[in-house]
Amino acid sequence: MPELLRKELGEFSSIVCFKAAISGMEEALGEKATAIALTTAGRARGKKLAETLGLVGASISLENAAEKLAVALGAEGTRLCKIEKILSEGDVIKVYTSETLCSAGEPLNSTRKCTFTMGAVWGAIEQILGKRLKGVHSESVLRGGDYDVFEFTLL
Repeated sequence: MPELLRKELGEFSSIVCFKAAISGMEEALGEKATAIALTTAGRARGKKLAETLGLVGASISLENAAEKLAVALGAEGTRLCKIEKILSEGDVIKVYTSETLCSAGEPLNSTRKCTFTMGAVWGAIEQILGKRLKGVHSESVLRGGDYDVFEFTLL
């Protein structure tokens, strides 16, 4: 079945509209249910992205994965976030991001977590590694961090 394409507007919409959808979902469903739904949606997006980039089952270093994800999710891609680096520290994979969709327009000290953004990175990393992971948003630019850091460990 052919896809309907937007001839003039293309694939992108504004952060303002996406954040309005998040706020509406939180109002209707509550914060916790919305966070679960957005993280799950993000994971599905990340898995599809990894497939599109040919990263599923590929023998690729985290450094190379970071480069490919940075292009796909950054200024040359969907503009979801900037991937600054991906590091493996023992059993933990840390993804350092900035300019995330989730943090945009938020006041300092906001308690907002990166749900969809973390989910997208999470899904991509799972596909690259071929393993199920547990993810947490461990550091936030909104609360004094230099980056939004997502930490992933094996289940």
